[in-house]
Amino acid sequence: MTASERLAEVLRIGQNTAAVVADPSNMFYLTDGYSGEGLVFLSRNRKVIVTDFRYTEQAEKQAPGFQVEMTDKDRKAEKVIAELAKQDGITCIKTETNYLSVDDFEKLKAALGEEISCTSLDLAVQKIRQIKTPAEVMKIRKACQITADAFRAILPKIREGMTEKELQIELDFTMLKLGADTVAFDTIIAAGEHGSLPHAIPGNRPIRSGEMITMDFGAKVGNYCADMTRTVSLGNPSEEMRRMYDTVLRAQTMCEDALAAGKNCFDIDKLARDYIDARGYKGRFGHGLGHAVGIDIHEEPRLSTTCHDTLQAGIVITVEPGVYVPGVGGVRIEDTCLVKENGCEILTDADKQLIIL
Repeated sequence: MTASERLAEVLRIGQNTAAVVADPSNMFYLTDGYSGEGLVFLSRNRKVIVTDFRYTEQAEKQAPGFQVEMTDKDRKAEKVIAELAKQDGITCIKTETNYLSVDDFEKLKAALGEEISCTSLDLAVQKIRQIKTPAEVMKIRKACQITADAFRAILPKIREGMTEKELQIELDFTMLKLGADTVAFDTIIAAGEHGSLPHAIPGNRPIRSGEMITMDFGAKVGNYCADMTRTVSLGNPSEEMRRMYDTVLRAQTMCEDALAAGKNCFDIDKLARDYIDARGYKGRFGHGLGHAVGIDIHEEPRLSTTCHDTLQAGIVITVEPGVYVPGVGGVRIEDTCLVKENGCEILTDADKQLIIL
């Protein structure tokens, strides 16, 4: 069953219902490969990519099973959607109210007219995307392998005086050289006291001996992401930083050991949070434990204090506890994991014991 057929089944698309998708990640998923701009129209009778001249040839090549309709200045996308809906006798359009701007949503409603209602897709595509197919897992697995290999390759190149920005550039280049199509997100490099910033931006600060360096990065392959964080030390770290590292590593290992189908996302997060709090770092782990990964770097479900979803086999999700102390530094360790019936498979296989360079 194709992704578009699964969506039709979930939405119970009948003779008078259609879906309109605008989120690029959802369009890629539903078309099995189209990476351009525009909209996707799905009804019981047809599958259509609506786009402009720049992408029509690309759409025909990447999604041969889809009809391609070209827009122009006199035939805007919403007008094309209205034409298709009326041709198919559609009375209800389900669309991405979470993604479309208010202006675009109002334009679509105006083009459809009062005889066609416009309601929310209610994240239906994202919910289907949670369970990865074997083909999707294969792409994520390759992205994770490149990411782990890049980490191993970069370690001998880290030296005192190297800036965070230089390390970021070297790491990104290494992932590309190893076969990544691109990077999955902006690489984070945080040395010394910058380690207390979970989303630190690499700067021109030189890395000094005795400092911890947090590296959060990932390759992207076939439009699927990897996500991994490792914290290493350039020279011997302080006792406090060692204790921080041991705390995070233990929390992460406990959670990966507990990760499996049937487990509650909230409970896995709580396992790490309670342990980190008990070690004296209460309030110093301020983000969720993890997030699903796929076409987007952040997908649902999430391991967090607000998510009570039950994990299912086939979900790919990160486990990334951290401790962050302003003025001192921070430690984060993260893996991308495939949830299975009786456990999980860690896809980012780089060493996690404290590495002292």
